Amino acid sequence: MEKRDYYEVLGVSKEASADEIKKAYRKKAMQYHPDRNPGDKEAEEKFKEAAEAYDVLSNPDKKARYDQFGHAGMGAEASDFSGMNFSDIFSHFADVFGGGFGGGFSGFNFSGFGGGGGQQRRVRKGGDIRIKVKLSLEEVAAPIEKKVKINKQVVCPHCHGTGAKDTNSITTCPDCHGSGQVVRQQRSMFGIIQQASVCPKCGGSGEIIKDPCPHCHGNGTVSGEEIITINIPAGVDNGMQMTVPQKGHAAQRGGVNGDLLVVFEVADHELFEREGNNLYLNYYISVPQAALGASVEIPTLTGKAKIKIAPGTQSGQILRLQGKGLPQVNSRIVGDLIVNVNVWTPKSLTKEEKAMLEQLSTHENFVPKPGKNDKSVFNRVRQFFQ
Repeated sequence: MEKRDYYEVLGVSKEASADEIKKAYRKKAMQYHPDRNPGDKEAEEKFKEAAEAYDVLSNPDKKARYDQFGHAGMGAEASDFSGMNFSDIFSHFADVFGGGFGGGFSGFNFSGFGGGGGQQRRVRKGGDIRIKVKLSLEEVAAPIEKKVKINKQVVCPHCHGTGAKDTNSITTCPDCHGSGQVVRQQRSMFGIIQQASVCPKCGGSGEIIKDPCPHCHGNGTVSGEEIITINIPAGVDNGMQMTVPQKGHAAQRGGVNGDLLVVFEVADHELFEREGNNLYLNYYISVPQAALGASVEIPTLTGKAKIKIAPGTQSGQILRLQGKGLPQVNSRIVGDLIVNVNVWTPKSLTKEEKAMLEQLSTHENFVPKPGKNDKSVFNRVRQFFQ
C-alpha cells in the first residue's frame, strides 16, 4: 500500500510549527486511541500511521529530508511502528503525552487491540551506538558497502540473554503475575481510565531471577564485537546520518537491540571542490590552446571526459558538463561538473620564446580589446547560474 503524505496524515500544512505538529499528533492519537475504538483494525492502523508521521515531522533532520525527497528519501531513517504495541508507542513519545492526563497517556489499557489481549510486557531496548565513517569523494559517487567492527554489548552466549543460571532459576513475578505492569483505575474527563505503570519488583520483565548467570551477572549481555555491513547510498555529504536498525547494543535480559547511528565524513579532494551535488574543477590550458582551440581530456570522478576548447577562449570561461557531478541521495538526480578554464602564462622563457612573443606582441590581434560584455570571473559565474 502506498504511504500517505505525513502532513496529510496529521492534518497540518508544511508551514506548521513544531508545536502545531505536536498538537495535531496528540489529537490524532486521542481520536484513534484503542480504548475508544475497541477491536477496530482500521483505527489501529491510523494510530500507528500517525505515530510514524509524527516521528518524522517532529525531528528537524528527518523533516528536512522528507520535505526534499518525500518517502523515497527516508530510507532507513523512517521508523516502523507496525510491529510495536501501544505501550511502546506511547513510551516512545512520552514528551507528547506526559502530564495533564492523569499521570501519563501511556497508562491506558490496550486490551482492545491485537496481541491477544491483556497488558503487554515492557520491551527493553539496548543502547544506540554512534560511529563516524570516513569516505573519499570517489566512494561517494556510487553506492558502496563498508564493513566496520563495532565493540558492543552482545547477548550472553551462556544464558542466551535470559540473565539466569538456568531455566529453573526464572520464576513469574508475584506482584504483576508476569504482565510486567501494575494497573490502577482512575476517573478522568474521558471516563474511567486504567493506568498502568512498570512493575517495581521485576522492572517490567514479568520475571524474577533467583540465581543469576555467573558470566553476565544477570544482565543477559556481555562485552563483545560484531562486524557490520553498512550499505551506503551514493551522494552522502559531510554530517549526514543514517540509521542501521537493531545493530546497536543488545538489550539486557532480552528485548530489542539499539540502533547503529552512522555519521559520514567526506574527505577533501585534491582536484575537485564540492557544493551540493555539483563538482568544481580549475583546468589550465596553454596560450596556444586558448588562441587556436583544442580538444582536451579533463578528469572526472569516474575517469576522463573529452571537451572542446573554442578558439579565442578567455581565462575564467565557465564550461558545464551535465551529469558528471554527484548523485543526490535516494534520487535519480545527478549534479554537474563545472569547469573553470584558466589560461596558463609561462613563468620563464628561453631566448627563442621571448623573441617569438615579442614579435607577436606587435601584431594587432595580440593587443587586449575587452568589450562591454566582458565581465569579471565573479560576474560570469553568477550570470552562469541565473
